[in-house]
Amino acid sequence: MTEALKTLFEINPALDLAPYAARFAATGRVQLRNVLTEQSARELMTVLARGTPWGMAVGAGTAKPESFSAAQTRTPQGSQALQHAARNAEQHSARGEYGFRFAHYPIIEAMQQGLDPGGPHEILLEHLNTPDFLDLARAVTGIELVKADAQATLFAPNNYLGLHIDSHVAEGWEVAYVLNLARDDWHPDWGGHLLFLDEEGDVVEGFRPRFNALNLFRVPTPHLVSYVPPFAPIGRMAVTGWLRSK
Repeated sequence: MTEALKTLFEINPALDLAPYAARFAATGRVQLRNVLTEQSARELMTVLARGTPWGMAVGAGTAKPESFSAAQTRTPQGSQALQHAARNAEQHSARGEYGFRFAHYPIIEAMQQGLDPGGPHEILLEHLNTPDFLDLARAVTGIELVKADAQATLFAPNNYLGLHIDSHVAEGWEVAYVLNLARDDWHPDWGGHLLFLDEEGDVVEGFRPRFNALNLFRVPTPHLVSYVPPFAPIGRMAVTGWLRSK
């Protein structure tokens, strides 16, 4: 591990977790600002922006979501299949059904396939499963969490994640997390907001994409990532996943 990668995921030692824990206890969701040290957040942002082979994740209705690797998207067959899947997702969304489309890099699957042994994404996953991060999550949520999974995500123009609840409780999903590494000056008009809805479909709270901010929220709960419009000058980068009790 190089010296730079040693600080790839260093928790900000100045964090006061008590107010965040109180907020989470009251609402089941919270955003922690400046969760990593500045150097660590910048290094991780560089890994996502310059060192990640982005593929695409597409889902439509109740069918199994599809994942297209970066290599697949560059072939005629893969590009055609991706376009078909994206149209299918849009059609489901147009009917008020579940759909999504965003760029991603599935870190666990890449590690299992041996795509980049010892690379920064693998090191990131190790950091997410160290006591430093898991103890932070336990302190804020009050839940005995034992492990984290992860994927890198990029919501570029025309990307979105439709309304859903993350109902995989039987798999040990307890808390969803989004480690935001969006541009410092992300404008609300650029979309990509994490929105929480009530039973009538009204937005009860939303978190704007920010740099170096960690969103934590209980699952299942209705939420979505709002559409990123074509004029957005850059995508919303993050590391996302679930914190599990088993």
